[in-house]
Amino acid sequence: MNKTYDNKAWFLVIPVFVVVAFSAIIPLMTVVNYSVQDILDPQHRIFVGTDWFKQVLTDSRLHQALGLQFLFSGLVLLIEIPLGVAIALTMPRKSGWAVSATLVLLAMPLLIPWNVIGTIWIIFMRPDIGLLGSAINNAGIHFEFTAGWLDAWITLMLMEVWHWTPLVVLLAYAGLRAIPEAYYQAAHIDGASAWAVFRYIQLPKMRGVLTIAVLLRFMDSFLIYAEPFVLTGGGPGNSTTFLSIYLVKIAVGQFDVGPAAAFSIIYFLIVLLFSWVFYQALQRIGTGNQR
Repeated sequence: MNKTYDNKAWFLVIPVFVVVAFSAIIPLMTVVNYSVQDILDPQHRIFVGTDWFKQVLTDSRLHQALGLQFLFSGLVLLIEIPLGVAIALTMPRKSGWAVSATLVLLAMPLLIPWNVIGTIWIIFMRPDIGLLGSAINNAGIHFEFTAGWLDAWITLMLMEVWHWTPLVVLLAYAGLRAIPEAYYQAAHIDGASAWAVFRYIQLPKMRGVLTIAVLLRFMDSFLIYAEPFVLTGGGPGNSTTFLSIYLVKIAVGQFDVGPAAAFSIIYFLIVLLFSWVFYQALQRIGTGNQR
């Protein structure tokens, strides 16, 4: 018996394709077009092929920014993922007003605009009037995030952990709440320790949400711009000049459209490649744990 299918529902997807085309595909093609041309003025352009890509790839400042970016993203993952899981484990599994209030308070930093986050931490860490900055200096420790690279990195990491660890907590807690109570009852009957419960029950069951958390935090930390730009402006020196800040300096500060377009494509490919590597690695780890 031949079945007939009604495909009219596909018309509902057309607006999505239109929005994606205008917000992503068309700008991407424009960037690709700029990356292979030397634009002298709106009427005169010269095709240069891969010259801009070669120039960008041999730029020592790009290599420095890339190294700082990997260092920052690595520290973000090493701190926020374990910390978020640890906080989620301390929260009760049963719902109640206390849990709901805690989740709302945890989610508050996620609602603050990114440029406002930088402004808040500038005031908070100022050595003269900042609550934490003045407390550190009054304790006899010289701390000035606008003058020392280590102070700038400490401030930046504190800001990033405060801002985005709640996202990891929410995802991890959702994964913990999805674990059936029967697993915990069976572990209690078998006399399993807290570490055994975490190792063999909670961690494998959280694999999906932790995969999402790692990918989201890696991509977001690798594309970070507003917070470090507002907080340090890429300084002191170039100690916090990440890829996004360096890209903006080329595109807006120097108005080198061609190299900036080539830089953008390379930037996009790096994020895409490492996100895929992270996803494949986490999937392999999860598959190995299930065997």
